[in-house]
This record gives sequence, C-alpha cells and structure tokens, in this order.
Amino acid sequence: MGVEGAKKRLLHRQVHVRKAGTANDKQHNREQLKVVIMEASPLYPDYLPFNLPVGNDITIAGVRSGTGPPLLLLHGFPQTHLIWHRVAPPLLDSFTLIIPDLRGYGSSSKPAATNPDHHSLYSKSTMAADMVALMQELNYQKFYICGHDRGARVAHKLCIDYPEKVIKCILLDICPTKSMFLAARHPFAQLYWHWFFLAQAAPFPEDVIAASPAAFARKTLVAQESYDEVAYKAYAAQFEDRATVHAMCEDYRAAAKEDMEEQIAAEEAGRKIQCPLRVLWGKEAVVEKLFDARAEWRKVCVEGALDEEGSFAVEGGHFIPEERPGDVLRCILDFFR
Repeated sequence: MGVEGAKKRLLHRQVHVRKAGTANDKQHNREQLKVVIMEASPLYPDYLPFNLPVGNDITIAGVRSGTGPPLLLLHGFPQTHLIWHRVAPPLLDSFTLIIPDLRGYGSSSKPAATNPDHHSLYSKSTMAADMVALMQELNYQKFYICGHDRGARVAHKLCIDYPEKVIKCILLDICPTKSMFLAARHPFAQLYWHWFFLAQAAPFPEDVIAASPAAFARKTLVAQESYDEVAYKAYAAQFEDRATVHAMCEDYRAAAKEDMEEQIAAEEAGRKIQCPLRVLWGKEAVVEKLFDARAEWRKVCVEGALDEEGSFAVEGGHFIPEERPGDVLRCILDFFR
C-alpha cells in the first residue's frame, strides 16, 4: 500500500476492509465492508488501524501495514500492540504485519465474566480462535506468528489447535503454562507473584488495583527505562480502567484453570506443536533462572520442530521486544524465510 494513501485514510480516520471478490455484494454489506473509526497511534503513524468482528460480539483492534507474507505479532501483559513499535518498521518491506490488541487489552473487546467458576472467555483457546478469525477477516489462511508473554501463550495454543494455519512460530520469554505452574515454589512464586494475585477470585484483585493503579503499573512494568513514553502511558492507563483490569484478571484466572486443563488434555491426546518453532528468552528473567527452556519446549513439540540451535537467551530481561528489539528483528528475518 502507498504511504500517502495510508496517511489520507488515517487523516479521515476511516478504514475500509473488503473481503476479496465480494466487496460489491450489497446484500452482505456487514460482512464485506467494515468501517472503523480509530485514532492513529503516534508510534504507528503510517499504519492502517482496524477494529474487526471475530464472532460473539467481540471485536479485535490493532494496526496493519507492510508488503509480503502475513506476520501476526502478539503482545503480553500488561501491554498492548504498542510493544512492537521498535521491531515493526524494518519488517515492512518483508512482511505484511498484523499487530492486534488481544481480547481484554488495549482497544479490543473486554467481555465481563458471567460465572465466577468459569473463565473460558479468556482461555488461550478462545483468544487463539480470535486471532484465527481476525486473520480470516483479512483473508490470510496461513501466517507466521511471533508472540511475547501472554501473546506467546496464545500463539502456543494456536499452534496446537490450528496447526494448518501456522507457517512458523517464535515465542518470547515463556515456557509452557503447565510447566511453569508445576514449578510453583520458591523462588518462582515470589518472582511471578502476579500470576497468583491476579488469579484470585473477583473482585479482590480488581479492587486492590483500583485503589492504586499507578503503583501497580510501576510494580509490573519493570525495566521502565526501556519503554517509550507514549507506550508506558498507554500501558499504565490500562490499570485505571475497570473493564481492562477485570479482563487481565480473567486472563490469569483462565491460565490457572482452563489453560492448565487444556494443556493436560492436549498432552494426554498427544497433540503437539507441529510447525517449526524458535524460542528466545531474557538472560535476566525467570525462564533463564529457573527453567531449561529448550527441554520444556522439546516436550510439547513433535520431533524436529524445535529449532534448538536458534533458540537461546538474549541479553536483558522479560520485555524483549522493547528491551532487545534488534535481537527479535534478527530472529524474525533469519527464521521466517
């Protein structure tokens, strides 16, 4: 797409997304033509914003740009699609980038839980289905994925549930959810305290965060010197929004229940990651300190899927896309070829 054309559309704050071959079908206008009104992000000035339906009254917002095969970039907690702003620009000549906010984060839908004992609205299988539906709305049947933190867990589940969709996958600074929960003893429980706090029954964690959102942002967004000011303000602002905070908590409640159950079921059924997989993690983060990352990912991949030589620890901590964007960029350009 031309940059000038993108700028004009952003200035008008209207993005028209047509399905190939059906744009003129007036009888199915809702399916064929989506009109989205969004503010353009200063960190993605020439990207096209979108806010597309993925089913069950859920919409997924984000930005897209570039030329080439589709690459889906998924953020983690407590962030938004903004985490990729340093990685994305050099990729625009090689990939069509689709950079969404996950369900519950940023400008995407934040459905409220209706049953205190069930958190399937935020299970990784549900969030993976969101991403598949989003890519189908954009007419991409197969794609590359790179995910960080919660986004990497969504990517992991997408690889399991939709193996035909994923060309290759890169996961940043996680081990499988089941592996990490089973290691829940000191010092893991101390270092990953938020896993257990956010998973407490509603509304306790929501109420605590509401009492001091800025303090909670400072506690969870470590390595603050690594963030762009615009990005940090956007991340911190999420803790001031009750619906977003509730969604974040439901994300972690689902991890402790539905996601664990689903991983155990997949393991018992012999369902593993089939696509080529590469994993990076931070030398100063929990994965490096407490886990053998290659061994853990080898367990959940079919033989030969894990690129063990290309999977390694990078300098820095957990927030790799913002702390070490060059390492992520090199990994994508090398592996997604």
